[in-house]
Amino acid sequence: MILHIHPDGPLPIYEQIVTQVTFAIAAGSLRPGDAIPSVRDLGHELVVNPNTVMRAYQKLESDGILAARRGRPMEVTAEAPALCRQQRLQIVRERIRAALREAVSSGLTSDEIKRVVEEELARARGGQFREKR
Repeated sequence: MILHIHPDGPLPIYEQIVTQVTFAIAAGSLRPGDAIPSVRDLGHELVVNPNTVMRAYQKLESDGILAARRGRPMEVTAEAPALCRQQRLQIVRERIRAALREAVSSGLTSDEIKRVVEEELARARGGQFREKR
């Protein structure tokens, strides 16, 4: 499991872990029954306090995404893919909504906003944006 944490980012580190695990499950990179790294191992890998990882894991467990088994690593639950797909959509929708509010309050027109969205979507997909003629 490869996570990319941004210590100086706007989201707390534990939320970044929760979000990235959620997205990995929603995308099928992590499947039901897959074991996840221990709190200590992930904390060491990410160079973050193990308590931060524990907080993220506790959130994922309370949401029904991860399950703890005595003497075994935590693993992805059978219900996790459906839950994570719903949460992924909610997370992305909230972020888009916030960006759109900011764009509107900055005075951009609807056409300008649409153009920026199309350009960034093309970049995110690895292509170059080509202006419609």
